[in-house]
Amino acid sequence: MNILGAVNEDDVLGRFYGVIPAGGVGTRLWPLSRAAAPKFLHDLTGSGSTLIRATWARLEPLCDGRTMVVTGRAHRRAVLEQLPELTNANLVLEPEPKDSAAAIGLAAAILYRRDPSIIMGSFAADQVINPVETFQAAVREAVHTAAEGFIVTIGITPTHPSTGFGYIRAAGPLAVAGAPNAQAVAEFVEKPDEDTAAAYLADGGYHWNAGMFVAPVDLLLKHLEANEPVLHAGLMEIAAAWDTSERKAVVRRVWPTLPKTAIDYAVAEPAAAAGDVAMIPGSFGWDDVGDFAAIGRLNAASEVSNLTVLGEGARVYSENASGIVVSDTKRVIALIGIDDVVVVDTPDALLVTTKEHAQRVKSAVEHLKASGDIDVL
Repeated sequence: MNILGAVNEDDVLGRFYGVIPAGGVGTRLWPLSRAAAPKFLHDLTGSGSTLIRATWARLEPLCDGRTMVVTGRAHRRAVLEQLPELTNANLVLEPEPKDSAAAIGLAAAILYRRDPSIIMGSFAADQVINPVETFQAAVREAVHTAAEGFIVTIGITPTHPSTGFGYIRAAGPLAVAGAPNAQAVAEFVEKPDEDTAAAYLADGGYHWNAGMFVAPVDLLLKHLEANEPVLHAGLMEIAAAWDTSERKAVVRRVWPTLPKTAIDYAVAEPAAAAGDVAMIPGSFGWDDVGDFAAIGRLNAASEVSNLTVLGEGARVYSENASGIVVSDTKRVIALIGIDDVVVVDTPDALLVTTKEHAQRVKSAVEHLKASGDIDVL
């Protein structure tokens, strides 16, 4: 690469700003994950690092301090404990959850007010990715592609016919300097049934939608305005007051009026229909840690006990048993003659299920909420 090319590349990457939406409760990980301590605040891989800390560390070499976190007011202290480098200017606190379009859209609007040339990348706080270097290479390609006027998603190369994820259908390669793997996107498709998922895998032109977006802030806001004008207007009003003394009053007045919708519906899907979406295939390992079975995938079982055990000082006895134990107490847990069990022991709630039924934990949370037992949620 010549000197001019190097300068241009640095120029493009220097416009990149990372955004980490840190929301959601992770109901399928109850009772470990709760409203006051959602899953991004936990170490679910045994690495010694919480998920949000690991997300920050992945982005830091690309952003060099240009990373914004969007989270709920209730998580301010916990997030700052995890990310002491995070400045007040880059911490965006939502008064109440309004779904991903409001969270990501507000970040885009604030960044646009500060510098309209910014290319932002949105990466959820609760995903596990390895190897980091492969992820970072994909993000660099995404930034170069976004600089050509695209909203870019990083599509995960599927390893099995999953029915738990939405998919992205590619529409052929794009010629983008600095992004040899860039592809056009034909459409986003909803979570399929088993037969359809198997057909997607056999086709080879489909990738999992991991909710990773890299886009020029002005283009993202343009599509948000076209598809959700009320949401766009409210976010732009908040952003105009964000770095002023009027922030608190404007947020208090406007935020409750904002419609709830996902970024996929508000921006990604209509932008794909307009031909404005591209994809970089992600060949790295990726897991959204959607249930306790995922924790079993991410943490090797002990050769001695045949169990995956998480929890400092966990006291577990097993005989002819297998599965996952997550302990937040000093209580002795004994498992005898039971396979693929999931036991989650906390001071005020105990979960016992199996890997096969791990996705159904969410229904227990819904039942507890409906019955008024919100003290354990």
